[in-house]
Amino acid sequence: MLTIDDFATQLTSYLPSDKINLVRRAYYYAEQAHEGQKRRSGEPYVTHPLEVAQILSEIRMDHQSLMAAMLHDVIEDTEVPKTALLEQFGEEVTEIVDGVSKLTQIHFESKEQAQAENFQKMALAMSRDIRVILVKLADRMHNMRTLGALRPDKRRRIARETLDIYSPIAHRLGINDFRIELEDLCFQAMYPMRARMIQKAVNKISGHRKEIVADIKHDIEDRLEREGLIGRVEGRQKHLYSIYQKMDRHEKSFHEIMDVFAFRIVTDTVDSCYRVLGVIHNLFKPVPDRFKDYIAIPKANGYQSLHTTLFGVYRIPIEVQIRTEEMDAVANMGIASHWLYKNDNEVDEENGQFHNHHARARQWVKGLLEIQKNAGNPLEFIENVKLDLFPDEVYVFTPKGDILEMPTGVTAVDFAYNVHTDIGNSCVACRIDRHLAPLSQPLQSGQTVEIITSPGAQPNPAWLDFVVTAKARSAIRHFLKNQKRSESMELGRRLLNKSLYHFELNLDELSTKVIDSWLDQAGIKTLDDLLEEIGLGNRMAYLVARQLMELTETEMNQPQDGVENIPAPLMITGTEGMVIKYAKCCRPIPGDPIVGHMSSGRGLVIHNEACKNLNEFRGNTEKLVSLTWKKQLEQEFSVELKVGVENVRGVVASIATSVTEADANIESITLEDHDARIRVVDLVINVQGREHLARVMKRLKVNKAVVSISRERA
Repeated sequence: MLTIDDFATQLTSYLPSDKINLVRRAYYYAEQAHEGQKRRSGEPYVTHPLEVAQILSEIRMDHQSLMAAMLHDVIEDTEVPKTALLEQFGEEVTEIVDGVSKLTQIHFESKEQAQAENFQKMALAMSRDIRVILVKLADRMHNMRTLGALRPDKRRRIARETLDIYSPIAHRLGINDFRIELEDLCFQAMYPMRARMIQKAVNKISGHRKEIVADIKHDIEDRLEREGLIGRVEGRQKHLYSIYQKMDRHEKSFHEIMDVFAFRIVTDTVDSCYRVLGVIHNLFKPVPDRFKDYIAIPKANGYQSLHTTLFGVYRIPIEVQIRTEEMDAVANMGIASHWLYKNDNEVDEENGQFHNHHARARQWVKGLLEIQKNAGNPLEFIENVKLDLFPDEVYVFTPKGDILEMPTGVTAVDFAYNVHTDIGNSCVACRIDRHLAPLSQPLQSGQTVEIITSPGAQPNPAWLDFVVTAKARSAIRHFLKNQKRSESMELGRRLLNKSLYHFELNLDELSTKVIDSWLDQAGIKTLDDLLEEIGLGNRMAYLVARQLMELTETEMNQPQDGVENIPAPLMITGTEGMVIKYAKCCRPIPGDPIVGHMSSGRGLVIHNEACKNLNEFRGNTEKLVSLTWKKQLEQEFSVELKVGVENVRGVVASIATSVTEADANIESITLEDHDARIRVVDLVINVQGREHLARVMKRLKVNKAVVSISRERA
């Protein structure tokens, strides 16, 4: 069992004695605070924070991180208040401890909600000090290593959460060592039998592989020495979960995966990396299209390396990574390497890559906070963030030549939101490599993307069907949610005023006391919330109006005389937006007599007055709303026609031409056989009203192939 003395001795390799003494002090404080507490395994509880600090020391974290690791459960699991830690250990350490504690303090109704809420809190904690997540990752690592004391179902649940959240975060922050171990531990906890079988198969072939690896390594080292190049050559082992994923996803056999031999060459400078690449390509034949330069264009998590695949002796595939010592540190320790090199005052002067890597991590956290601000609830937030945890990247250029790294499959809309939320909200079109292209077209690496904006434009709900990034998705949802609220409130105001007219009242004339009294009884916070509820169909305007009238009578002590006024119908302008729907069963258009049906959550659904689907509501004035059309409408409306045509060549084209000549657009067109001579064309067209529809039908009747035409409605 690890002791504080053993740990302090290990720390002498990179920390001065005064900092080690501070870590010791934090340990003794934690030991006293956790006195009498035991882990499930029966060990004293303080062994856990000590092991967490040990994990962090392996990636050479600073003394404050190690002190926070020692104290990370003190606030949560003991009687010690935050103020006591602040007094003893200062603000920086206390804030890290508090950040870690807050991730697991609150209890929620469901596990999904808990996971989502915790992740939100993690994002906020990381924004203050990114070391919070490093302590949390080390805490999760030790918990995963000691899962054996828990029930199998709990082991699987913790492993699934780790695989969904913590492992991808380790990957996103570039801490490869953490990611690999977490994935393997999760795999063993979730699928113990599969893990044992793969491990057994790896052990079985390892003897033969060692000889081949040694031969290839010797050939590479010999050639580098002859060319006068410095290079440390290492054979890379595939970890269990990686093997399992490739077998599962790519449907490859174990032997297909293990037939590839992987090597890493670590050299001294960036220039040497490219020279080593040339030497390797002379030694073994490179595989076409299998070279990637992550030095010139690093991955989103700061990873830099040259990747190439070669044909070795007997055409054995060899995967080679070439990088500098500094790049190797970033590849293995990610953001943690920032503290290592900050402590030693060693920074890559050539490209400042460690500072740059830290900035990347902070930029990612900033993006998380923006997504969180726009998300409606924690589950939506975590759903969006999971989209970014974290697929392969494509690299695209702005018109000024700046490079943006984005997930595979992104579109111009994702690109626009990546540049700025306002550009995304107002984008109307795009040019890809100077040519106009659809906004939904997936982008490819190397393309230059230009976004065309318009001041009056706004996001289209259809964008949600093809955007890939969490930032774009959350920003679009946020905009539409706010837009729908304002439209719902406007419709709700009109509906309520229409119902209040029955009682010779108007919303603007009601006293604040009456409105506040009603809101208080109904448990609704504001008048705007009430109007939104009415506009969405969740509350009936007539009932609310009646209750408001009764409260007004009580206040004025003047009972009404029972005379009921007939209000004017509500006017439909066609610009109400998302809170008014036009029923597809009867497809009403301007000129048709119409009536509205309040549908919960959807708002007002407009039907043709004669629609059969309204039969169950007829006579119920609370459910149906009398409507009329505004006289001049510029909007187009969908209407369905059934056109019987002779079965002749080119008939569909001639029908389409007739519709176009009548200044109408075709929304959809389908054909079905009626008999050997006649076919039926189902047309959905856009018209401005009944007069426009009459012109279209007249134009179709002139067509010699048309034998019948009728408008379809319920």
